[in-house]
Amino acid sequence: MISQYEVSETNKMITEENLDVRTITMGISLLDCLDSDTEKVCDKIYDKITKNAKDLVETGEQISKEFGIPIVNKRISVTPISIVGGGCDSGSYIKIAKTLDKAAKEVGVNFIGGYSALVQKGSTKGDINLVRSIPEALSVTERVCSSVNVGSSRNGINMNAIRKMGQIIKEMAYLTKDDSSMACAKFVVFCNAVEDNHFMAGAFHGVGERELVINVGISGPGVVKRALESVRGADFETMCETVKKTAFKITRVGQLVAREASKRLGVPFGIIDLSLAPTPAVGDSIAEIFQEMGLEHAGAPGTTAALAILNDNVKKGGVMASSYVGGLSGAFIPVSEDHGMIDAVNAGALSLEKLEAMTCVCSVGLDMIAIPGDTSEETISGIIADEMAIGMINNKTTAVRVIPVIGKNVGDTVEFGGLLGYAPIMPVSKFKCDAFIKRGGRIPAPIHSFKN
Repeated sequence: MISQYEVSETNKMITEENLDVRTITMGISLLDCLDSDTEKVCDKIYDKITKNAKDLVETGEQISKEFGIPIVNKRISVTPISIVGGGCDSGSYIKIAKTLDKAAKEVGVNFIGGYSALVQKGSTKGDINLVRSIPEALSVTERVCSSVNVGSSRNGINMNAIRKMGQIIKEMAYLTKDDSSMACAKFVVFCNAVEDNHFMAGAFHGVGERELVINVGISGPGVVKRALESVRGADFETMCETVKKTAFKITRVGQLVAREASKRLGVPFGIIDLSLAPTPAVGDSIAEIFQEMGLEHAGAPGTTAALAILNDNVKKGGVMASSYVGGLSGAFIPVSEDHGMIDAVNAGALSLEKLEAMTCVCSVGLDMIAIPGDTSEETISGIIADEMAIGMINNKTTAVRVIPVIGKNVGDTVEFGGLLGYAPIMPVSKFKCDAFIKRGGRIPAPIHSFKN
């Protein structure tokens, strides 16, 4: 039960500290939509999504109004489309992408994730066809998000796929160059992707999941920052306890919303994802938490340690509040979505290399980073390879969402709008890695992957 005191605390977190439920996401299995006839596949997909998710948005709005809890997004994740469309020809995937977009618009969700492929060990015909279609699919749709898992601690890293990722990211950038290369903001490359992630752009409904499921993602960087203000100057033990207790309270809010949405929609409750995901709003920043911890800017010496403290204690607090914490729970460090990170870049405190170091201890990876539009596809592949190696060796999820903005250079700023915010163009190394990327093949899994 939620006590009266918790209700009072929650109201304060919402009204004064930017607490919100970032998303209610319905996961939908499309495995029963497989067919060799593309038109039948599309019809089945559209019918299943619109039937099961028809009340999702309205239910979220009702819960938000009744409980006074902001619910920012309502979303859908589906089975990786490379599997669903595996029996179709190569030209079918664009039709499927357009069907997903049409279904998302019909039910009113802001994003639908799962235009995805899992190629960490190799590629099927369906994987190859889907990956080839990603640039066009994301440039002709509005709400479809895509991801490709190219590595895992168990299987190693598929370097052929990583080389291809660099190519398709550049192609997406050119196809949407008149819109700030926006297609790249809807695409993520993963190592160790999880099956119950519902944060876009990397969300998909894993094959080990139920037919239908309701997952809730909750975020509250502002709440954590305000809590740390009350223990300013205290020792690390006190700081850690404060973060942990705050994460517990935040997760309880998510648990309440998730249970209520599950009951009203008649769909099983899945997991709470407690991820401190910032927004461009002042007071809702991961970088501001670092400053409250004692750093002048994100990127200063001590930043990686501060992020490790934050990430670990957020997880500890979350698992004490709910038995079903999952997804990517922890702290996100997207540049464009965090005004404090943007300030740190502009101040010269935060570089791409420092961000990479920070991803060793955060919950995801290099996220929403704008880079010069003339960055080569091999350099992009090299950035991805570095991040995938961090994930593989450390047995954690890592991801890359970089945006080579065509026509922009270091010193420029690009505006994405909404929750995606804006970003300064960050410099990348001028030293080449072309010969390394062109080797091809697969980097074997590390020795500690053999745990049986």
